[in-house]
Amino acid sequence: MTAAAVETPVCSAKGCRADAVWVLAWNNPKIHTPERRKTWLACEAHRAHLAEFLGVRGFLKDVVPLKDWEAQDV
Repeated sequence: MTAAAVETPVCSAKGCRADAVWVLAWNNPKIHTPERRKTWLACEAHRAHLAEFLGVRGFLKDVVPLKDWEAQDV
């Protein structure tokens, strides 16, 4: 496997290229079924800002450490 094949997830904040350490699971109830979860990734510096953005809209469902989220997929 090449180094290019293993990419480190990066923060979803505009212009940020920092490594992601958090997963923000969200859902827009006007267009998604209740069980559907979309995700944004966040670095430590942008976690609160992205969570607030989703939270004030009523979209935020969960904030989970990336390592725990990845372990759920196993």
